[in-house]
Amino acid sequence: MPESALPELTDEIRRTILAVVAKNGGHLASNLGAVELTVALHRVFSSPSDAIIFDVSHQCYAHKILTGRYGAISTLRKHGGLSGFTRTKESPHDFFDNGHASTSISQALGLLTAWELRGKAGKAVAVIGDGALTGGMAFEALSHAGQLSKNLIVVLNDNQMSISASTGSLSRYLSRLTMSRTYQSFRSWVDGIVDKIPYSERHLGKFIYRFKRALKGLLLSNNFFTDLGMEYVGPLDGHDIAELENVFRRVRSLPKPVVVHVRTVKGKGYSPAENDPATFHGVGSFQISDGTFERFDTVSFTESFSRSLVALAEECPQVVAITAAMQKGTGLDAFSRRFPGRFFDVGIAEEHAVTFAGGLAAGGLIPVVAIYATFIQRSVDQIIHDVALSGRGVVICLDRAGIVPGDGETHQGLFDIALLRPVPGLTLLAPVSAADLSRCLSWAVAQQSPIVIRYPKLSCPTETAVFDGAIAVGRGILVRCEDYAPSLSAGRTPSVLFVTTGGYYGEVVQAARALAIDGICADVYSLRFVKPVDEEYFAGIARGYAAVVFVEDGVRSGGVGVYLQNVLYARGMTHTAVLAFPDAFLAHGTREEIAADARMSPRHIAQAARDVLAAAGA
Repeated sequence: MPESALPELTDEIRRTILAVVAKNGGHLASNLGAVELTVALHRVFSSPSDAIIFDVSHQCYAHKILTGRYGAISTLRKHGGLSGFTRTKESPHDFFDNGHASTSISQALGLLTAWELRGKAGKAVAVIGDGALTGGMAFEALSHAGQLSKNLIVVLNDNQMSISASTGSLSRYLSRLTMSRTYQSFRSWVDGIVDKIPYSERHLGKFIYRFKRALKGLLLSNNFFTDLGMEYVGPLDGHDIAELENVFRRVRSLPKPVVVHVRTVKGKGYSPAENDPATFHGVGSFQISDGTFERFDTVSFTESFSRSLVALAEECPQVVAITAAMQKGTGLDAFSRRFPGRFFDVGIAEEHAVTFAGGLAAGGLIPVVAIYATFIQRSVDQIIHDVALSGRGVVICLDRAGIVPGDGETHQGLFDIALLRPVPGLTLLAPVSAADLSRCLSWAVAQQSPIVIRYPKLSCPTETAVFDGAIAVGRGILVRCEDYAPSLSAGRTPSVLFVTTGGYYGEVVQAARALAIDGICADVYSLRFVKPVDEEYFAGIARGYAAVVFVEDGVRSGGVGVYLQNVLYARGMTHTAVLAFPDAFLAHGTREEIAADARMSPRHIAQAARDVLAAAGA
């Protein structure tokens, strides 16, 4: 394309992204901010001969449009459609399935090293945000890149945001690097002169390198990246395609790792997103005209957690809250406003968040750490070593546990039960409602021991009196047939017991109602405690039913369902079935579509109960 046509192209890309996200939901502000950067990268580098690797990859929509997927972009985040992240099954231009932060530099360095060992030409470009750069893994990769001295290119997309505003000394440090424009301008002038000298690289290479280092020492104190052995260029205007192309062409020929620092505006071109990029980071459908979202009267688990924690903190000054760059997503924004001195956003550093919480607990505070279930995977070692081993009083609240619609394989919260149940001394709770979540949180804060509370990305079910029972360790909540379907259960004896984790209670009740219509009465036992479980108490309840069906919003392997099935087997109760998610990575779709694909829909749950009853001869 001629350079004069690029503004029209970027406008069209922005309009397309805005229209699709307004309808389908997705990541808006980050994608609008990366349009010119993505265009410049694809004009200079030759994907897929060169690899462009997006960190997190929630800013890859323009990349998808430019790499043959424009015709399918309307299917973004829809069942069977394009993923909201880079996905290797989707295109040869997507080198990794990325959805978590701080991985791109490691990936690019590994890929580039493999190519060189195999004699393959090509450049590897890691596009990483200033928020993702707060993750420790990114620092580890930068250190290794400087050691290997490969010709890696790291594009630092600095919008002074991760999801919420970037915090910490690194963010302030990047802001100070604007001083380097003087050096970079003068350096470009010197490079232009040197390029015209015949055989300059052969005869003047060492001199030029030493001269540049001396010049840099005069005009700019060495920065973090140069101290690691990397070249540093920037900061550049991330919306000036001509400037970006010019710099990318120059650094493409450098024989050593280089960091290109660009400044972009998150939400660029759409004023509601520019004015409030945190709200427009990840969104559901909205009105383009004014940026308004559809509002619901029901309370979500996230909102319930937020209100409950603020109320607890009002009563107990020892309560503090920690998040890993997810202040709004986890519902801690209200806490941060009410108690700014007791709120800590550690950046995209889940490992540090948990160990930091262990330190706070050792110092006499009661830390509550709020992290998405998919991201807690990064902190398993810290939970074991820095919290559970010492019995620290840390409460970890896992939002988005179970099925997570829209975001696909990288964001499903299905592994936390299997990962955390084996940890000695750790209590794992799965509340079923807003009141139950509040009660569990209050109980957990008072225990001064390691406790994890998990809850789904859902509206809370309607409160009933049956959820009001006091907490007894290891025991759950029994919801009888007459509690959810009184007209259908009158005079019938329950023959089925559904045993479920709190996040899947809604689907189980739907299945139980379907059975009630067919004349089969079922009770529901919600496992408030996933660990520990009072085995004798539970077995005593289960003994009164002809069939027991376990339904778990986690993976089957290592889950609580198989464990409890074995508890009943040991006591001679064999007419059981376990429904949990398969040993697979589940793609994006609605909650209902994902459940149906995994044979975990209410219809499949009801059929499993019928099958067990038939096997039992009941």
